[in-house]
Amino acid sequence: MKKKTNAGLKIICFNRKASFNYFFHELIEAGIVLKGSEIKSIRSGKINIADSYAIEKNGEIYLINSHISSYKQASYSNHNPTDERKLLLNKKEIDKLAGKINAEGYTLVPTKMYFKKGKAKIEIAVAKGKKQYDKRQTKKNRDWNRDKARYFRKSS
Repeated sequence: MKKKTNAGLKIICFNRKASFNYFFHELIEAGIVLKGSEIKSIRSGKINIADSYAIEKNGEIYLINSHISSYKQASYSNHNPTDERKLLLNKKEIDKLAGKINAEGYTLVPTKMYFKKGKAKIEIAVAKGKKQYDKRQTKKNRDWNRDKARYFRKSS
């Protein structure tokens, strides 16, 4: 799914499930370390971040469970589709995120991936999981907004 919002920002993929399952408290932009075959595959749109999350390991943040399909033209130097990928953040940001993850029970969830000035970036959210009743309320609001839009369309 490729969208172009403004010059210099080309969105590659969204994580639509994340906004339904989590409350977002803070959004952070991070770079991502990729191999050549991975970036070629991302440019062709073969990436899925729906079930992925980020963890802190050895003082660094890693993206886990993201799937970047293999690039067919990369013969022997192809990558593993489900590798852990290191996120590029400042030490101060890493310490702040690690403190929130460990102490306050938050999790790091990727919300979207995009190209900014030719570089692959990923937006991660500091998020807290929703309970079942929160999800029902979200669904109820979404249905009501859809019905409200129908009523306005019919009346005009």
